[in-house]
Amino acid sequence: MARSDRGGWVEPTSLLPLRWGGYRERWIGGLVLIVAGGIHIQATNTWSLPFLLVGTLASVAGWSIMPATGGRRILAIVLAVGPVWVLLTGPQSVWALVGPFLGWLVVRHRPLPSSIAVVFPLASGVIIPQYLSEYSGMTLALSISIGVVVASAWIARLIAQSARIPSKPAGSTR
Repeated sequence: MARSDRGGWVEPTSLLPLRWGGYRERWIGGLVLIVAGGIHIQATNTWSLPFLLVGTLASVAGWSIMPATGGRRILAIVLAVGPVWVLLTGPQSVWALVGPFLGWLVVRHRPLPSSIAVVFPLASGVIIPQYLSEYSGMTLALSISIGVVVASAWIARLIAQSARIPSKPAGSTR
């Protein structure tokens, strides 16, 4: 993982050369568009279909401007946008938040071992529908599920921070 000159861990994506904009602005802007897009998609019903279009476009734009390599941003869009549509079917579909979570891991350049944190969103996707099965419980189901996804993202970050990548000794030619 990336280490700063002072020995502290830094986000790998903060070291990427960007063609436009600053790291922090793109990260915050992307996150705002992703969340706002998801909210718009969830506000959709048969009488408000434009929300679906606006939300989808905002989500795609958000994933597209996140600081990451191009292929990772495209993969994140594929992993994340469709599953947010699936959430329109109600609390039994909160498992679909696994898609945006995996998209987040991809776009943040998390190492493979950090993907073990996916067990928490999967578990909440199985447990929550046992208690909240009607669409009237969707706000609570989404609130709990999003809380689990955010906590899992932090756990994945901690795993990434603790990952040890052996470095070559000074003067080594291997």
